[in-house]
Amino acid sequence: MKLISIMEYKNENRTCQNCKKYFTIEPDDFGFYEKIGVPAPTWCPECRLQRRMSWRNERNLYKKKNSASIDSIEILSMYSPDSPYIIYDKEYWWSDKWDPLKYGQEYDFQKSFFEQFSELLKVTPLQALQLMNSEKSQYCNYIDYNKNCYLVFGTGFSENTRYSNKSSYSTDSQDLLGSTHNELCFDLIDCFGCFNLISSENCVSCMNSAFLYGCRNCNDCFGCANLVSKSYCFLNVQLKKEEYLEKVKSLNLGNNIYREKIKQKFEKEIRDKAIRRFANITQCTNCTGHNINKSKNSKHCFDIDHDAEDSKYAIHSLEIKDNYDVYGNYKSELAYEGVDNDIGMNNLGTITVYSSNNCSYCFTCQASSNLFGCVGLRSKEYFILNKQYSKKEFLELKSKIIKQMNEKPFLGLNNRIYKYGDFFPIEFSPWAYNETIAQEYFPLTKKEALNQGYKWKEKEERNYQIDIQNKDILNDIKEVDDSIINKVIECEHKGTCNEQCTEAFKIIPDELKFYQRMNLPIPHLCPNCRHYNRLKQRNPLKLWHRKCMKENCPNEFETSYAPDRPEIVYCEKCYQQEVY
Repeated sequence: MKLISIMEYKNENRTCQNCKKYFTIEPDDFGFYEKIGVPAPTWCPECRLQRRMSWRNERNLYKKKNSASIDSIEILSMYSPDSPYIIYDKEYWWSDKWDPLKYGQEYDFQKSFFEQFSELLKVTPLQALQLMNSEKSQYCNYIDYNKNCYLVFGTGFSENTRYSNKSSYSTDSQDLLGSTHNELCFDLIDCFGCFNLISSENCVSCMNSAFLYGCRNCNDCFGCANLVSKSYCFLNVQLKKEEYLEKVKSLNLGNNIYREKIKQKFEKEIRDKAIRRFANITQCTNCTGHNINKSKNSKHCFDIDHDAEDSKYAIHSLEIKDNYDVYGNYKSELAYEGVDNDIGMNNLGTITVYSSNNCSYCFTCQASSNLFGCVGLRSKEYFILNKQYSKKEFLELKSKIIKQMNEKPFLGLNNRIYKYGDFFPIEFSPWAYNETIAQEYFPLTKKEALNQGYKWKEKEERNYQIDIQNKDILNDIKEVDDSIINKVIECEHKGTCNEQCTEAFKIIPDELKFYQRMNLPIPHLCPNCRHYNRLKQRNPLKLWHRKCMKENCPNEFETSYAPDRPEIVYCEKCYQQEVY
């Protein structure tokens, strides 16, 4: 294939075939698509992200029959009982007791590729949960190297952590979102390297503090914002050590009613008036997005832990190079349209494919290369739809399939056209829309989801008996004893919200000890509703062009703060002048 110089390309405006809005493909984008041999996309970046997210269920867990068991014993699974998918427990799936080649099939040119892949996905056993190298971690999914964790998702290398999401390297902590390398912390959003920090957001290296926003290297501070290397500050007022300690001692933060009043005061008087940096981009060169660290030449990226290079539209990834439209990739090079792929090169349309190269449209394959449309393979090469070929046969058939995909594309719901290079059609996802993380970032009502061609899962009937009504939850942690453990507690939302509310929840022993140790009241919301509350505090995965709000500053930038939002947003120069 003859590569065209990027200088020969020009910006091209297109209409998204999904949402009908305009989007722009830039010269560098055309260069990337040419490099990996795919046509330029016909969906806008936001619709492409929504489509990928509709193929990942993190938090909705069910009891489903284990097909590996003769007695069909029920196990915890991310696939619902009424889904057609065959599931195995982790140990059996990784064993040699079953053979994914058994489900291999000849390619049928009378059908589209995507239809045949969907058929293979429904007959090939899948892992009930994505659990890697973890121990004593219950009700978790997409985790690795965790120990003694509970209801933790998309997180690795953590211990004694509960109710957290995308918060790796956490210890003795709870209710974290997008926060890493923290210890003895509670209710954090986008915080890094903190110790004994409570109910704070966007903080770095802070300790023994509570209710902070945008602070760095602070200790013993309460209700403060935009502070750097400070101690003993209360509501942004500098106090003497003795004054500060006496002030904090007088607070009754273990009482839910009092704590909520303090929280509201902090949010209204301090947090909402804080100066916002246009983007959290640290030690980066030529990058745009939010929460990016130690990266270069990466645009429209979000939650990049470190080392993204020459990438675009990457989310929650690290150590990637030449990655476009990926979510959760790690040590990946030359990847396009992928979800949760680790250590690989030249992969297209892959989901949970690890240590593999040259794979296209594969699902949960490991340590393999040169696969096309495969499910559940390990240490295999030159397979199409789980059937093996010689290298020559593989390349010839793959070429014919790609030609068919381009000349006779799959026509999906709402007349969406899917060619080679497009991600999997939304209607073939193993999950309903409201089971996936797409609902977290692009929330839809049932009617909206169905109109857009997504599936929708109705709430399952709950057969538990409420032990403690929400109004009867003891407000002060000092009044709570071990009798509350494992009692069914009513969630304040009672299932009326659109936040995957479980309607009720329980307090486990380690959790109660944590509340008592940290002097925190018993929550009134279920873990899912608490998670959604934290999500609401984060910026959307989208950029707008706007000006610095500092008077007389001419600087402009791209930011995830929409122009109509009320926050005070400064450019990098003005932010450093005010805050550092």
